[in-house]
Amino acid sequence: MRWMSAQIQSEIAIVNTFTNCYAIRMTSFEQSTVINQPVATVFRFYEDCSSWPSWDSELQACSLPAGLQVGSRGWLKPRGAPQADILISEVTRNRSFTAVAKLPLCRMSFVHELEELENTTRATHRVVFQGPLSFLFRPWIGRGIQKGLPSTLAGLKKASERDGNP
Repeated sequence: MRWMSAQIQSEIAIVNTFTNCYAIRMTSFEQSTVINQPVATVFRFYEDCSSWPSWDSELQACSLPAGLQVGSRGWLKPRGAPQADILISEVTRNRSFTAVAKLPLCRMSFVHELEELENTTRATHRVVFQGPLSFLFRPWIGRGIQKGLPSTLAGLKKASERDGNP
């Protein structure tokens, strides 16, 4: 992490410290699907951030200027919701990435995991609310996100299986 600025390293540390302090107040939900493509093919759709709205029907627009790498900052504009700033806190190529949005006294993490099966890939999207107000944001914001996860994963599956290119 030497290449990251001290400010970004500090902010990631603060987010992680905040999470650890309030880990007892955590709630999450997830959805999975099996995609008939190898992990590397599916991960390319994650790496091509500009393509996210084309396969995620819940996403109106997004920007991640530095691309999918730890410390990247950007924003997401969900349909029917305000724009949210995000920080990429974890990336493991062909395996997973996590985007974090800060809410008042709550951290909302969008965890994306890929698991290689025999000739397919299991994609799991998990949303985790952590912090003292997670009990408030989970039903308020989380309900809509949870409702949209099946269509998001169906879009990823369809796009990945269609031609394998974002």
